[in-house]
Amino acid sequence: MELVIDTSSSIPSIALSHKGEILAELTWQSIQNHTVELMPNIAYLLEKTKIEPKSIEAVIVAKGPGSFNGLRVGMSTAKGVALSLNIPLLGISTLELEAYPFGYTALPLRPIHEISHDQVATALYQQENYEWRRLEEEHLTTLETLCQKAVQPTLFCGEISPLVADKIRQELGKQAIIPQATARLRRAGFLAMLGWQRLNKGERDDLATLQPLYLRPPHITKPRERHPK
Repeated sequence: MELVIDTSSSIPSIALSHKGEILAELTWQSIQNHTVELMPNIAYLLEKTKIEPKSIEAVIVAKGPGSFNGLRVGMSTAKGVALSLNIPLLGISTLELEAYPFGYTALPLRPIHEISHDQVATALYQQENYEWRRLEEEHLTTLETLCQKAVQPTLFCGEISPLVADKIRQELGKQAIIPQATARLRRAGFLAMLGWQRLNKGERDDLATLQPLYLRPPHITKPRERHPK
């Protein structure tokens, strides 16, 4: 039994699975409320499925890039459960999670996470002959550079805003394949499948060293200086 957690964005998703097969899944809209919503929703899934926490044998967590607050909450919860139950923990790139559902197309898969108005986090994946491969590591780049790299039909996925989607289409025309937003929505079910494949191969992460993949430092607003009256 696996507990699966994705809190990379404002649309978190969690699941309970058995060897990658979904038993229960919950996806919801959250606005900076991951801290107060995550554990009650996990408890809700356990209650509905009548599964005891002690039956959980591994935790799979999306490690980013994504929302700073969301990743922090998801990772700390995943580590807490793994530590308390003394079970394996595995972190999966959120970019890889976004690309994975489209592996059947055999196209180059370009997940995008928007960092700022001119910067995106991305990687490149492709499935050929049933072999899933990462062709580029997760990294930061500009949308312009990204489009220049697309020399063949490429499927763009992830939580891409309409503005960025339009820019990609303008640059690449028919070379850019962008599924509808509902098809690009991340689901914990796919994270369960991807995670189980790796757990089954014996892959594990070190509880002490696994960290969220932020790719950039958090934006911290400096407090205003107080001037003496």
